[in-house]
Amino acid sequence: MGSRIFRRSRTYYGLGDVRVSRYFALYATQIGWLLLGWFLYHHALWPSACTPDNLLEAYKCSLQLPESGNWEEASLFSWLWSTPMLVALEISRRLNKGVR
Repeated sequence: MGSRIFRRSRTYYGLGDVRVSRYFALYATQIGWLLLGWFLYHHALWPSACTPDNLLEAYKCSLQLPESGNWEEASLFSWLWSTPMLVALEISRRLNKGVR
């Protein structure tokens, strides 16, 4: 019986309906990513020469974050610069959905 289930899943791999659990996992991960950014933003120590008041200033000041050598600042730098790429990937995935 186990081999029959295995063959069946290989036949329909990637063609099945998307279940609710996949959407839950996707959105839970996105919420977790935003919470991580919020945590890092509020716990990182910004350089004294640059203290941002909004998100655009945070990107300008973020180039100085890794200089301190602390993990919070380095993680915030990585988070800030990877988030726009992740958003662009998600947008391109949704726009190309009709092409497939």
